[in-house]
Amino acid sequence: MDKRTTLVIGASGGIASAVINRVISQPDSDVVAVSRSTVGNTASNTRQLHWLVSDNTETSITSTVNTIKEKGGEIDKIIITNGVLHNATVKPEKRLEDISAEQLQDYYQINTIIPMLWLRHLLLNLTISNTCSIAVLSARIGSIEDNQIGGWYGYRSSKAALNMLLKTLAIEWQRRYPGVSFLSFHPGTTDTALSAPFQANVAKEKLFTPEFVAEQLLTIMKQANDTTNIQFLDWAGKEVPW
Repeated sequence: MDKRTTLVIGASGGIASAVINRVISQPDSDVVAVSRSTVGNTASNTRQLHWLVSDNTETSITSTVNTIKEKGGEIDKIIITNGVLHNATVKPEKRLEDISAEQLQDYYQINTIIPMLWLRHLLLNLTISNTCSIAVLSARIGSIEDNQIGGWYGYRSSKAALNMLLKTLAIEWQRRYPGVSFLSFHPGTTDTALSAPFQANVAKEKLFTPEFVAEQLLTIMKQANDTTNIQFLDWAGKEVPW
């Protein structure tokens, strides 16, 4: 990698795949994509795309970061999309009786801990551009101030914890590398597997394609605010209360 590079973590998801395809549509851009498998991206054979596999354990993260480091080059953007709302073992809790230790641990492991472990190893071990822009997919539901309806205990609190960790990291990094900016990004309801069971009551104009969200995210990252090194913004570039 002799060019500035966009690094996408959690790369097999819908938004991540759209981001990858958008970035490599520009001939002077490279992407390093990391996911648990290489399945799902239509552009996986291009010479601009370097695909790595990681199971998101700390041992695997360390090994993957070392592989990226060996390739050389400067990282210009980092986009982390790991997250879970539902799967075979977890689903949003509607009431207090639905809470379990196991489910809360799963939500925090995937939505909070894994993104921060990636950032720890990436920022401390790779050559990061002085103006690197870093975005992590969060959610408006992770806003404590915006919580008016309750429910979804694990998902909501794991995203709130992620926001706090990102803001804490941004304060530290402003002292160490003041040109690096952070974005906690709310993509809106996007037509992906994550939101599929919850789309029935979403108005057509409020259900976004991954391609639209990817374009909005990349545009917002390009327009990073010079007055603060971290923002919590939605797909339209509007501030979300912390």
